[in-house]
Amino acid sequence: MTIAASVKQCLANMKGIEAQLSSLALNSLDNGAKEVFHETMLTIDSVKKDLQTRVLELERLEPQYKG
Repeated sequence: MTIAASVKQCLANMKGIEAQLSSLALNSLDNGAKEVFHETMLTIDSVKKDLQTRVLELERLEPQYKG
């Protein structure tokens, strides 16, 4: 697996984790837990944005990785 493919797979996993945390935040009955899930989701969103930037950089530097 290439670095680009690994980064894209990691990005896909992060999107899934973000969605799960969002669901947990919405469905939790405990307000403290809701807050923790939401804060963690925001942290994951920041990491996800960094990975998206890295994917764009990889695609720009190595056109064969586009797609």
